Parts: sequence; C-alpha cells; structure tokens
Amino acid sequence: MNTILIVGYGSIGKRHFKNIYGRPSTRIIILTKQKNLHKLEKNGVIVTHSIKDALEYKPDIGFVTNETSLHIETAIKLATFGMHLFLEKPLSHSMKNINKLTKIIRKKKLITQIGCHMRFHPCIIKIKKLLENNSLGRIISVDIESSSYLPDWHPYEDYRLGYAARDDLGGGISLTCIHEVDLLYWFFGKPKKVFSITGKFSDLKVKSDDLSVMTFMLKNRVVGEIHLDYFQRPEYKSLKIKGTKGTLFWDSTCNELKFFNHRSEKWKSIMKLKHFQKNSMYVDEIKYFFNSIKNNQKTMNNIIDGKNTLEIVLTSKKSSKTGKFESLK
Repeated sequence: MNTILIVGYGSIGKRHFKNIYGRPSTRIIILTKQKNLHKLEKNGVIVTHSIKDALEYKPDIGFVTNETSLHIETAIKLATFGMHLFLEKPLSHSMKNINKLTKIIRKKKLITQIGCHMRFHPCIIKIKKLLENNSLGRIISVDIESSSYLPDWHPYEDYRLGYAARDDLGGGISLTCIHEVDLLYWFFGKPKKVFSITGKFSDLKVKSDDLSVMTFMLKNRVVGEIHLDYFQRPEYKSLKIKGTKGTLFWDSTCNELKFFNHRSEKWKSIMKLKHFQKNSMYVDEIKYFFNSIKNNQKTMNNIIDGKNTLEIVLTSKKSSKTGKFESLK
C-alpha cells in the first residue's frame, strides 16, 4: 500500500487529490490549515494540521502543493523522511536551499517530478516528437504566448489574496506561468542568455508582476520569445516554431496543431482535439509519476530540470532590472 501525503489543499492540491482518490491500495493524508473537512474524513481521508502529525502515518510519497515560497522548506522535511516527491511548479521563488534538497534526494535515491502538466498535452507531445525527428529542418525561432485574466482563474475567491498575485508567496506571472519556460527548456535545452521586460503594467490589484516578455538566445542560434500576462480576455495560449522546412503552429482556441510546408506552400492539419479535457493532462502526469516510482526510473522533469527552469525565470527577472541581456550558467 502507498501512503500519500498532500501538503496544501488549495485549488491544485484539490485537483491532485481528486485524481488520486480511489486509487487501489492507496491511503491519503492531507496536511492543511483548513478546518471543517469532516466530509473528507468520513470518506477515509486523514486530515492533519502539522508535519509532525502527518509523518506519524509514515507516508512514502509526498505532493508539495502549498504556497511556492514554502516548497523547498516542505520538500526538505519530506525528503529527509524518505518520501518520493511530486513538487508543483515552480520549484521555488529563489535558489535558496535547493542544493541542500538535491543532496538529500540523491543520498536517499528518491524519485522526483515537477508538476508541469503541459508536457502531457497531446499536441505538445507531438511537437516534441516532430522536433526530435527534425521534421522542421533547422530551427530558426520559437514564439510562445500564454495570456489570461487572473480574476477568472478562481471566481469563487478574491484574486488579490491568492499566491499568484503576491510576490511574498512566490507568485507573479513569470513564476506562476512557468509552463511556457519549461516547454522552451524541454524543446531546446537551457538558453545561453535572456533579456526581459517584466513588471506590473495593468490595473489589476496585484502585488507582483503581471506581464513578462522574454527574449532568449538558445543553442544553435535559435531565437526564442515568450509572452506572459495576467490581464487578457479571453484566455489564449499559442506556440509557433519556424524552421527551414516550414512553420509549426498550435493554439488553445481550436486545439489544432498545423504545419505549413515551404515546399508545397500549404497548411496541413497534424492533430486536432475535438473533445479535449484539460484534467486529462493532470491525470496523465500523476500516472507517469507513479509508474516512474514503480519502475525506479528518473522522470523527464525532475528536481534538476525544475532547478534549471527556475534559474531561467530568475535570470529573466534580473535582466528586467539591469536592462540588458543576462547569461545563464
């Protein structure tokens, strides 16, 4: 039997709980500040309010889904206990104590995964395969956009109080929407240098950045651009990759992946998802994590990858302050 500890019971903690609940031979513990969760307890879920109490149940897998600013502190405690770790993105809001956590993970030979669900979108998976097969020829540039309206994320609560709107909790657009940076990193590796304009530009009442425009110099002279914002309606995501053989384009509006072939001068539909359910990505990433633990295999997005994507974002924020390109190690 697996005993799973979920630390944090906000929106993403609840999503992961719902996707795990009912899994055979699984006991779930929720560590939260919230009270009056009697319905969960009646259904066999253990609810605790301290790490000490939670560890008495000897969990072997931990889900770190609390505020970003608490991720590393929490993960160190869970890893020291010997738990395999699923850490929600971003890994943290700073590089502090990440090396300490990494050393514990290596010493105890733990499996780790960063929660970047976009890697499990069918169109994104197809893009990754097309790039690996050199279907676009030599890549010249990549453009990624993720725009949405923060108050629409959780209409049932005051957006100003959520971690995404607060720097002190590790929020802000560039950290909260790190998925796009993660995809750039997954496709092309760690950038050589980055320039960004990141800050608060809209009328939203947030205490964090709400716009980030980043330009990257990648390996092999590939130029990357990412646009992130909290203030657009309707929500929109897109990805465009230009190569010597043609252009690959995906957007979230119709969930279609298309390729423009330079030779035929025609667009071709590669994949179109008619009844796509967003939650399927979260289900698939958890299945992948559990299978990695079962097979004792390193995941494709482990603690080192999470550290690298965090470094990219923090370096971009530094660039916004210095007003110049900043290099990555």
